[in-house]
Amino acid sequence: MFGYSIVQLARRHAGRLDRPLRHALVSMYKPMTRMPCIFHRWMERWLRKWRTISVLIEVDDAEGIEALAKAERDHFRMKTYHHFRHVSFYSARVTPAALEQLLEHPKVKKVYLNRTIKALLNNAVPSAHAKHVTVNGTELSGKGVTIAIVDTGIAPHPDLEGRIVAFADLVNGRTSPYDDNGHGTHCAGDAAGNGRMSDRLYAGPAYEANVVGVKVLDRSGSGTLETIMRGIEWCIDYNKKNPVKRIHIISLSLGGEPQPFPAENDDPLVQVAERAWENSIVVCAAAGNEGPNYGTIASPGISDRIITVGALDDRDTGATRDDDAVAPFSSRGPTEYGVTKPDLVVPGVNIISLRAPRSFLDKMNKQNRVGDYYMTMSGTSMATPICAGIVALMLQAKPNATPDEIKKALKDGADLWKGRDPNIYGAGYVNAKRAVERLLQR
Repeated sequence: MFGYSIVQLARRHAGRLDRPLRHALVSMYKPMTRMPCIFHRWMERWLRKWRTISVLIEVDDAEGIEALAKAERDHFRMKTYHHFRHVSFYSARVTPAALEQLLEHPKVKKVYLNRTIKALLNNAVPSAHAKHVTVNGTELSGKGVTIAIVDTGIAPHPDLEGRIVAFADLVNGRTSPYDDNGHGTHCAGDAAGNGRMSDRLYAGPAYEANVVGVKVLDRSGSGTLETIMRGIEWCIDYNKKNPVKRIHIISLSLGGEPQPFPAENDDPLVQVAERAWENSIVVCAAAGNEGPNYGTIASPGISDRIITVGALDDRDTGATRDDDAVAPFSSRGPTEYGVTKPDLVVPGVNIISLRAPRSFLDKMNKQNRVGDYYMTMSGTSMATPICAGIVALMLQAKPNATPDEIKKALKDGADLWKGRDPNIYGAGYVNAKRAVERLLQR
C-alpha cells in the first residue's frame, strides 16, 4: 500500500497537509481492499483524477493565488468556492492530482481538510452575580450592545421581540430568522432573553441587548470548518458596512477537535477568530464538553487571545458558592501549545432558556421542555453566551473598552478558589459585578 501514489503524496508533503487530510487521503484506498489486485492500478488512476475532497487552502501571496487558479484550469474536477478576505484561505474541492500540483508550488503554504464542526451541547444569572448590576444608579442591561450568535440560527421568540437586528444563513440561504435545530435560539436567550414569557424569571444578563443570528450549523447541529470561518468573517464585514450599529461580541458555542499543528496559529479557525478580536470584536468561545480529561479544549477555544469559557455546576443554589464545582463534562487545559485554559468558568448546567418549537432538539428532547416557551440544556454551549451577555453589560458600562481590557477585567474580577487547578477552573468563577468594577477602574 505504501507504494501507492496518493499515500506517497501524503507522506512526502506531510508537513503541509493537516492530519485529518492525510487520513482522508489514505482512506481513499479502502474500497480497493475488497477488489482483486489486477484492478488496483486502474482504480488508483481513477481516484487521482476523479475523486474530490473538500479542503481549505492557505496561500502566501499573489503567486500562491495564481498557482491555485492554474490548478483549477488544469484539473476540470477541481473547483474553488470561497476566498476569505480577512485570512489567506480559499475553500475548494480538489482531486489528489490537483492537490499534488498545488503542493509542488512553494507559495501554497498548507492545505486543511474542511472538517466537521459541531455545536457543543451536553439559576445561572444570579449565580454569576449578573443580576441588577448597577453603575451610577443605573442598572446595566446590555442596551446599545449587539451580540452575534454564530450557531444554528435564531427562531423568533417573544423574549427577543424587536431585538433580532440582522440574520445571515450560510447553510440554506434563507433571509428571515429561523432555527431548525434549536441550539442557537437557546444560546441567544442565555445571553439576551428578557424573560417576558416567564414574568422575567428566565432572563439572560443582557436582557436589552440586540442579537444577530449567523446560521453556520445545520439542522443536526453540524457544520464545516469553511462555514464557521465564513460566519465569523461575515461579522467582521458586517461591521465595516454598519460602523454605527456594529457587532460588539461574537458568541461561539461550537468547536472542533484541536489538531497537533506546529503552532497554535496554524489552526484556520483560530486565525479567523483572532482576526475578529483584532477588529475590536470580543470573542467568547466554548471550552468544549470533553472533560474530565486534560488537554481537551476545543478549537477555536485553544486561542491564547480570545475568551475561553468552561462550565460550572451551581447546583441551582443561586449566589451560594459553597457547593459549586466545575461540571464533569467541561473540557480541561492545557492546550496543545501549553496555554492554560479555560479563562474562567460560568454556569452551564441545567440552564433554562428559549425553546424553538418544532426544531430538531425540541422534538428529540421533549422531556426538557419548561412550559411552552422554554427548555433546559447543559454544556459549555450555555456557559459561553451567558459570558457574552456579561461582556455586553461591561461594554454598556464602558463602550470604548478593548477586547483585551474586557478579558483582563473578567479574569481579575473572578471569584477565586484557593488551590484549584487553573486548567480546570481558569481564573475562577465569573463575577459580573466585580468585572464591571475592575473595568471601570482601568
